[in-house]
Amino acid sequence: MAVRLEALRQAGGVNSIDNFARSWQRAAGFYEITPVRPSFRLADDDEIPSSGYDEEDGGDMDNTPKGHRSMLRHALRRESQTPGGDDEAIDDDVSIAPTMATENDPLMRSTHTQDENIFTIEPSLQSPFGGSYGSTWGSLSARVNESSMRHAGRLFRQQQQRTVNAAIAGVTAAQEDDKANAPLLVRQIEEEDGKVVNVVVGQSTLPQTVCNSVNTLIGVGILALPLAMNYSGWVLGLLFFVFAALTTCYTAKLLAKCADVDGSLITFADLAFVSFGPWARVGVSILFILELLGACVALVVLFADSLSALLPQAGLSLDAWKMLFGVILIPLCFVPLRWLSYTSILGIVACLGIVLAVISDGLIQPAGLPGSLWQPAPTHLWPQHWAALPISWGIMMAPWGGHSVFPNIYRDMRHPYKYHKAVNISYSFTFTLDLAMAVAGFLMFGTNVKDEITRNILLSTAGSADPVTGLAQQSAYPPALSAIIVVALAVIPLTKAPLNARPIYSTLELTLGLSPQVMGVVPGTHGLSGLTRGLLRLLVRTACCAAFVVVASLIPDFDRLMSLIGAVACFAICLILPCAFHLRLFWKELTPWRKAGDWALIVVSTVLALVATAFTCAPRDALGLD
Repeated sequence: MAVRLEALRQAGGVNSIDNFARSWQRAAGFYEITPVRPSFRLADDDEIPSSGYDEEDGGDMDNTPKGHRSMLRHALRRESQTPGGDDEAIDDDVSIAPTMATENDPLMRSTHTQDENIFTIEPSLQSPFGGSYGSTWGSLSARVNESSMRHAGRLFRQQQQRTVNAAIAGVTAAQEDDKANAPLLVRQIEEEDGKVVNVVVGQSTLPQTVCNSVNTLIGVGILALPLAMNYSGWVLGLLFFVFAALTTCYTAKLLAKCADVDGSLITFADLAFVSFGPWARVGVSILFILELLGACVALVVLFADSLSALLPQAGLSLDAWKMLFGVILIPLCFVPLRWLSYTSILGIVACLGIVLAVISDGLIQPAGLPGSLWQPAPTHLWPQHWAALPISWGIMMAPWGGHSVFPNIYRDMRHPYKYHKAVNISYSFTFTLDLAMAVAGFLMFGTNVKDEITRNILLSTAGSADPVTGLAQQSAYPPALSAIIVVALAVIPLTKAPLNARPIYSTLELTLGLSPQVMGVVPGTHGLSGLTRGLLRLLVRTACCAAFVVVASLIPDFDRLMSLIGAVACFAICLILPCAFHLRLFWKELTPWRKAGDWALIVVSTVLALVATAFTCAPRDALGLD
């Protein structure tokens, strides 16, 4: 049976299920948030994917970048320089990647690498009899006899040996942990002038790239789009929805253009680093953390709202359902990424299933009953409450928040020249799905649409009372479709929450020195046993899950959460920063009209983000929404 399952995973060749999962692992690694984690390794010749093996292409096309400008190397060189010191930290003629083809050597050296001899004994202390103890430290030999010096030397060597053993154990654990991360392959190539450069070997095919892009774009934000249409009305809602789709599609292609200036630029944070310096990398990491935190909290709220609407007879409050999900999430945080990647495709299937089920319910529901597409509910062209219009901006931006991993996806493509085609296909599919949900949900329930369209379906299925008349709502929704919605609503949080939470607790573990990658580097963690480290890691991940539940209890409105994610993170990551990178890296090459267009997009996006954030944080009764 194991052989049959393995054959099923490998079926399809280059586009097998196993390769799809590995492709998503490389895309969802969030290496910029956890830079200590080795995310790259040098590729052997037999690991380089052959273009002829890709059945989606008719011929071989060289996709090796030419004419590298080495901008990342220059930026790292400037950062490593000190006044009056040597300028030998990074040489333009030397590759950034380690010269030895090891499995876990990072392409970009971090501030704590083995090259700094963290765990090696100082040369002056390697003598078994103390060596420079009497010469370097002056009067030390005058107060200590020879036997004491020998004993001190033995104790020092024993202590250093224990430290080295702990470091080796940490590196071994890091290697085992990183095997689940499907690192990007980096190959060293010597150019005609003798310069050795690093080229990322793309492994993902066009279908895998499209799948990764769609999986990044489609999320739970789609459930709040009908409410956004209710807040904005048909005219302004559709106009802004088209604006969000077109502009984010444009900036997704800008990220690839910016990454092409140097073959060593891999992640979104790399682009920020070469454009605006090291502090930009820190700011980008903070934005990513906020976006992932908001996504995890939104999944907790979605799980609680859905189960509460489906099972009102259970007698559990919303906070109780949220705590239950937090308890379920704790063991899922320890599932390796390689297993979570196999379930990532379920996110697309679940969202597609919800959209089809909602539209089918609207077509099945007879005219005259709430939630029917044959007799739509009353709608409006313009906003009924203009104060709620800025909230809809954040909600409509939330589904397009995939730019944080687009540079990874582009760099991992087997044929990068197909990136624009992949983006067009991904955005066409996502736009069609999101628009169908927004239009159908608004037509079915009109002004009575809730923050999650599925709550309207589940409450009608459960026979809840109408909030206006107090009478039980009649429904002809088939139980089978409601079951599909329930299963999909359970699958989405359980598969996406561990993926979204993983970079958060990984960053905390790296900072606290609990991760195997930094074992022995953080002073406060010296001497901790493996059991103690495991218990502390369990405590950190439990605390993260508890924090998600607490924030979900403090912000219980799903629409407000999605609006905050869109206003705070998506406007910055998807529109403002890509345009800023483009202007910074190509200022001398851009036409005046292109510069004016990018600046206009930055200014408009900044104003919309600030206004949307302010109105989203305002009390609901002050906006007239209650």
